[in-house]
Amino acid sequence: MASQSQFEVVPTGAALGADITGLDLAAAIDAASFGRLSRAWGDHLVLRFRDQSLDEAALIEFSARFGVLDAAPRRPVNVPNHPTRSEINIVSNIIENGTPIGGLGNAELVWHQDMSYKDLPPKASLLYAIETPVTGGDTHFYNLYSAYETLPPELRARIETLLCKHDATRNSAGQLRAGFDADYANNQRPGAVHPLVVRHPDTGRKSLYLGRRPNAWVVGLADADSDQLLDALWAHVEAGSLNWAQHWRPGDLVIWDNRCTLHRRGTLDPAQRRLMYRTQVRGGHAAGGSD
Repeated sequence: MASQSQFEVVPTGAALGADITGLDLAAAIDAASFGRLSRAWGDHLVLRFRDQSLDEAALIEFSARFGVLDAAPRRPVNVPNHPTRSEINIVSNIIENGTPIGGLGNAELVWHQDMSYKDLPPKASLLYAIETPVTGGDTHFYNLYSAYETLPPELRARIETLLCKHDATRNSAGQLRAGFDADYANNQRPGAVHPLVVRHPDTGRKSLYLGRRPNAWVVGLADADSDQLLDALWAHVEAGSLNWAQHWRPGDLVIWDNRCTLHRRGTLDPAQRRLMYRTQVRGGHAAGGSD
């Protein structure tokens, strides 16, 4: 296996993110090079690889270097899965013969963490661009380590041991997933329960673990009290500048740490085609953050 150890790590200069240059993801990557890549990912939370040429097998092979892959999440009604690769989630706004070829469409997504409604959410998500719009459709990433560290002290202390239920019924575009009702009481809503503060298993750092705002509920609180607390946490996120935007072009692959980042997509012109493949690495978040 040939070494590709001469690649460069170029930080974005923002609150997170780095470019990896000089690494061909379709070629074999030796253990030393992959170890260096993993350390860069731990340092920067989001890595971007430009000008890649990956078929489905190569995308899956590289993704699986980070761990066992999850199957794609459950789709809304009438949105197909990948026909042969259960690990690949097709993300697209393209319509063929009146049917979407992938999920999420043109909706402007809210800040979220992938599949936090599962008891064991993915530790990493990888998104590979095949067709990209000329303008719009950027993906924004947010540093949840820094979001936790910059919380007002009294708010940080209040949430240290609290748990939150993450809604399983809708995706991050607000679309109802197949098999669920449109409305539930908070204490009956399908979904997983996770701490609001987690400690990363590799870095040992604490971060917020928010999932996404719609239909979230702080376990044990009255609905109004839960809404007030979650609104305060999300207002802190929305007011911050702890983010970086990925401007997509074909051949880009981005991997992010789903345990300590949020992401969302900006506005997308429905007239501009977008086709991407996403894979996700099983692993879950750390335990609760309290000492």
